[in-house]
Amino acid sequence: MDVNSLRSQFPQLKESVYGKPLVYLDNAATSLRPLSVVQAWDEMSLKHNSNLHRAVHKTAVDATEKFEATRVAVADFIGASSPKEIVFTSGTTQSINLLAACLENAGFFSEGDEILIAESEHHSNIVPWQMVAARKGLKIKVLPVDNNGEILISRLPELLTPKTKICCVAQVSNVLGIINPVREICEICHANGTLFLVDGAQGVAHLTTDVLALGCDFYAFSGHKMFAAPGVGVLYGKKQLLDSLPPYMGGGEMIESVSWEKTTFAPVPGRFEAGTQNISGVPTLVPAIELCKQLKTSEIEKEQEKIKNLILEAFEKDPDITLHGNPVEREKKIPLFSISVKGAHHEDLSLILDKMGIATRSGQMCAEPLMDRFGVTGMLRASFAPYNTLEEANYFIECLQKAIKMLK
Repeated sequence: MDVNSLRSQFPQLKESVYGKPLVYLDNAATSLRPLSVVQAWDEMSLKHNSNLHRAVHKTAVDATEKFEATRVAVADFIGASSPKEIVFTSGTTQSINLLAACLENAGFFSEGDEILIAESEHHSNIVPWQMVAARKGLKIKVLPVDNNGEILISRLPELLTPKTKICCVAQVSNVLGIINPVREICEICHANGTLFLVDGAQGVAHLTTDVLALGCDFYAFSGHKMFAAPGVGVLYGKKQLLDSLPPYMGGGEMIESVSWEKTTFAPVPGRFEAGTQNISGVPTLVPAIELCKQLKTSEIEKEQEKIKNLILEAFEKDPDITLHGNPVEREKKIPLFSISVKGAHHEDLSLILDKMGIATRSGQMCAEPLMDRFGVTGMLRASFAPYNTLEEANYFIECLQKAIKMLK
């Protein structure tokens, strides 16, 4: 597959904005959807719309089979040992909230215990743990990043104590675009008896993920950042750990038996999937996964590398631009760029770029503590996907320079 054939699968790339061809550079927030995903949604909605796991009629059986086949595909995609280690959620946020609540309800935390969180985390990997900490009297500790945005892994051993129950780190920062050394962090945490959660929301879209190789205990990601439908997510957990956790919610399908005296719960993963699931959305993960696999070609990867180098070199030459997330080794960065511009507000830049047809993100990007770390109120972010081209990258740089001149 080459970039042109890939782009033909995404109808939205043919749209115009203010009379300009759309250049979509907000992929870290939500990727565009290919025809194969839309068709999978339509097929489920128009031909197989029936509740899952409950009825014996053919429509329900077909819907259930497609839902469970998706679980198998996801397990294979991320290298899980079993489909039973795959829990479907509405996205990364719900996955992390589910885990935090279930650990709390299992009595995993005691007053005075600690949760270690990287300084570069998304709010969804901070706030759920703060909520648990407030209820249980826990201490939140921060694993800092340096001025380049790289995690100070040298600080990890001193931050870990016998009371550190879980460590939470993104595989790739949604602000900095830096690939974090999660495997090494995991090994250090496990040596301390600390569980390790990886937020894979960005990583699963850009990297080849193998949860067994990473060694993590839990891994969370969203479908809408990897071409699938919104409202679909995954929590991977080692089966012995999931088996030890109580349900997240009560209701239909998560039960084994219900009486007025007692309710017993279904085995994993059903225990965590109460109520009607996303019947049409979950199966869209299958074509999305297939597309992700097809993108692992030298031509696509070379194009992405050219884009990354082009943008980095342009930013390094401009004294008015500060790039947040600039690792010493370029291979540790994905094509995601968050910047501050001297004398120009990030939101003004984004609004001007929008008039030129370029969709970017501005603001805190759900990472306010990281904004505080770098002393800014917000940043401008351009995040590229494999369907973006070198021509679009050049156009972005050209338009950014025009926008800066307009504001200075």
